[in-house]
Amino acid sequence: MPKRFRLTRRFPVAMTEDGYRKLKSFAHEAGLDEGEALSFLFENFSSVIDEDNLSHRLRLFNSELDARKR
Repeated sequence: MPKRFRLTRRFPVAMTEDGYRKLKSFAHEAGLDEGEALSFLFENFSSVIDEDNLSHRLRLFNSELDARKR
């Protein structure tokens, strides 16, 4: 029996414009709204990422983070 899909948590989120555009695009292509798309990505996180690429991209993002906040 499939799990019932309930959105049980709501939280304020700050996203970059690029990140939000990609989320909207992904959600539209998948036929989901943005909240459903985020739930899907995080529920299936380990199967939708490339671990080597993730650590590299995370290091790059963190190194640029202070400059991006200005």
